[in-house]
Amino acid sequence: MAGGSYSHFGGRKSSDYCSKITVATFLGISFVGIWMLISSSFSIPFENSEIYSTLKVTKNRLGQYAGNSGDFLVNAKREEDDTFHVEKGFRRGRSLEEIAGENGLDSYQNEEREGESSRNEEENQENSESNSSNDESRSGDESSNLESEEEDSREKDSTSSNGESDTRGEDSNPDASETKVEDENVDLKLETEKTKKGETENEIFPAGDQSEILKESTTQNGPWSTQAAESEKENESQGSSSSMDNKRGDKWKLCKTYAGPDYIPCLDNLEAIRKLPSTSHYEHRERHCPIEAPTCLVPLPSGYKQPIGWPRSREQIWYSNVPHAKLAKVKGHQNWVKVTGEYLTFPGGGTQFKQGALHYIDFIQKTLPQISWGKQTRVILDVGCGVASFGGYLFERDVLAMSLAPKDEHEAQVQFALERGIPAISAVMGTKRLPFPGKVFDAVHCARCRVPWHIEGGKLLLELNRVLRPGGHFIWSATPVYRKDEENVGIWEAMSELTKSMCWEQLEINEDKLNEVGVAIFRKPTSNDCYQSRTQNDPPMCDDDDPDAAWNITLQSCMHKAPEDGSTRGSRWPAKWPSRLDKLPYWLRSSQVGVYGKAAPEDFAADYDHWKSVVSKSYLNELGINWSSVRNVMDMKAIYGGFAAAMKDLKVWVMNVVPIDSPDTLPIIYDRGLFGMYHDWCESFSTYPRSYDLLHADHLFSDIKKRCEIESVFAEVDRILRPEGKLIVRDNAETILEIENMAKSVKWKVKMSYSKNGEGLLFVQKTFWRPKQEQIIKYAIA
Repeated sequence: MAGGSYSHFGGRKSSDYCSKITVATFLGISFVGIWMLISSSFSIPFENSEIYSTLKVTKNRLGQYAGNSGDFLVNAKREEDDTFHVEKGFRRGRSLEEIAGENGLDSYQNEEREGESSRNEEENQENSESNSSNDESRSGDESSNLESEEEDSREKDSTSSNGESDTRGEDSNPDASETKVEDENVDLKLETEKTKKGETENEIFPAGDQSEILKESTTQNGPWSTQAAESEKENESQGSSSSMDNKRGDKWKLCKTYAGPDYIPCLDNLEAIRKLPSTSHYEHRERHCPIEAPTCLVPLPSGYKQPIGWPRSREQIWYSNVPHAKLAKVKGHQNWVKVTGEYLTFPGGGTQFKQGALHYIDFIQKTLPQISWGKQTRVILDVGCGVASFGGYLFERDVLAMSLAPKDEHEAQVQFALERGIPAISAVMGTKRLPFPGKVFDAVHCARCRVPWHIEGGKLLLELNRVLRPGGHFIWSATPVYRKDEENVGIWEAMSELTKSMCWEQLEINEDKLNEVGVAIFRKPTSNDCYQSRTQNDPPMCDDDDPDAAWNITLQSCMHKAPEDGSTRGSRWPAKWPSRLDKLPYWLRSSQVGVYGKAAPEDFAADYDHWKSVVSKSYLNELGINWSSVRNVMDMKAIYGGFAAAMKDLKVWVMNVVPIDSPDTLPIIYDRGLFGMYHDWCESFSTYPRSYDLLHADHLFSDIKKRCEIESVFAEVDRILRPEGKLIVRDNAETILEIENMAKSVKWKVKMSYSKNGEGLLFVQKTFWRPKQEQIIKYAIA
């Protein structure tokens, strides 16, 4: 009918004027309809009134990394007074600018945008973020559209402040399409519904009594000593000293060293190693930290891929991640490691257990049933661990093994262990004490570890005696135990004489016929009776030596007395695992003041309750972490080990690090059946790059920047964290902003940034990005 009318109007010239008016009216109505249709199709509905609110902070005195502090997806709810009540998906609380204003931080400045210019800027930003979303996501990502928009907006801030458009750029993982990446974003819609239901903010950031214990109330001058104080006192008595001068780095660059992707600053200081007067005691394998901590980033190996997850990683890892084949050639016949196509495979063997670690582990328990793996014996030290298959299979017996071996003694053995998901550190039995307190390990194991225990008065064996609990076992599986040639017989006789003079009791000696090896098991005394009855004071008893002073302390050729007071640490064996995890160590008394200022038992319980709440309500359920992809975890500032204890049911292990300037609580951690070590975060950690899946830092950075430059500490975090690894920071709001800006400057993904009452929580994820420019590290060039 419309077509007929059109012909009819066209054939009547006598009514041209009316026809024109009618046509114009019809076209006008049509254009209005089309315009309304187009407008409605391009309009963006805000479900639940969700909008983007951009928080901007100008460059300030926090350093070159200050810039945009992040775009936050918020829920804006119209109140009756016609104002907007803004709630972030993770209930950010007050803004960083408000907190900064309260604290008088005039360097924090809000750049407020009013009227039409502000709305245009936000619309343009949203459009650019939407267009780049495909470039920012990896293959296999199943995030929802809403989550992707939030993540892209944060990535936009990071890349725009650095002049880059792609998070990973040309250095991206070439095999990313083959790796399935689980969705790790936060379900903001679910969070919005929780807010509607009135759920409290304590799930994200506990308040009240739970937040009080986040702040230490004691210092080294109080009831708790620190490792720094203990070691300083011990060094003064030995006449040693040290100095440190760290400076701020200007830009992120790629470290150029002889070690390349395997660079460990304190172990690859070739300049210091060349100046050593002797290497006869493995001095060249010990720590020699540069005076100025590096601020460059370590490169990735060519073809690096996301590591294989546990438990499959125990049997195989990507060759491209640890491209070293020498060990497979040298030790392949002993079932250490083999090259199989694009994988390195680990049959589970070792020099002393070619037929598999599990058989060897069971053989030890049959030899001495009171070893009782996973009950009586929970935390052990494995010296000269190889690729740590012994420790890797002890997990099946509920045993934690602190595996250690020197860097490059056998090519990349510790790196293999960590890539497999097995605890290990680079360390050597040389001239310095191991970074552990005295009387903490339930057992020490040495399977043909090639350490000359018997020489120089048994100085190295005396170091094992220091860290071994009274009543603990030394498990020695080496050729002198079972071979009868002249050399081995001589070593066995020397060891027998030495252990007897140390009052170690030889409990068992047995032969494993399947592996054709033997094992000897000794026991450290629990009293001083044997020491006092010796006819010769050799090895001598220590006088004023502190057995717990361990950081940069020269080895001493003496033994410490067994505790005689029944309420002293080491006088009793801890409760059997797993009950020892929850138990207050018997030597922590009500009269003692805990780290947070309460009575020690109350302090201990409050810390555990706090971390159980944080882990269960926040970390496991609210951060969007796929915990099946997390294996190697570090608590960079552990107190009582509450964070690690709260994660006991996950398939992870936690390295509890007690900084040398923090209260010396590491013995408590060991008594709980957990493990850890001392460390100075002004220096590099004794591990390979890309060792950990998740780092946790509770009020570490605000403390450490009092002594050294925070950029070097952040560079160290980047070094030891794997690409796509996570960093959780709890700290004051100023420090949170500083770390967030640094994370953005290296193009990490800011998953969440939250603050309340001057305290904050930051959750970021490392990417594959590496800088193009190189920085030559002269002291690490061959």
